[in-house]
Amino acid sequence: MDEPSTQAFLLACLTAGGGITGYARTGSVPSIAAGVTVGALYALGGLRQRNRQPYGVELALLASVVLAGSSVPRAIKTMKPLPIGLSVVAAFGLYRFGTLWNSRVVA
Repeated sequence: MDEPSTQAFLLACLTAGGGITGYARTGSVPSIAAGVTVGALYALGGLRQRNRQPYGVELALLASVVLAGSSVPRAIKTMKPLPIGLSVVAAFGLYRFGTLWNSRVVA
């Protein structure tokens, strides 16, 4: 589980699955669009990391920034469990992929 590509794939499944679940429960098109888009960014980042191609970490970090940008303000405003959970997922991604990106830039 320490492999960054595995973590990116896990986050892809969580976000895409959450978007699909949100659509199935409420019929929310924005939920499925956002969830699948962020999930695709995580999956593409994980795939590029696994194949040792450039910009894998950056794509996963971008997905985390997008997820945090949409979920953190809602979590603060509503204090509901779903936005809080998404914010935790985003914070994990920001920390994990931000640390990897920073270590590559500094080194």
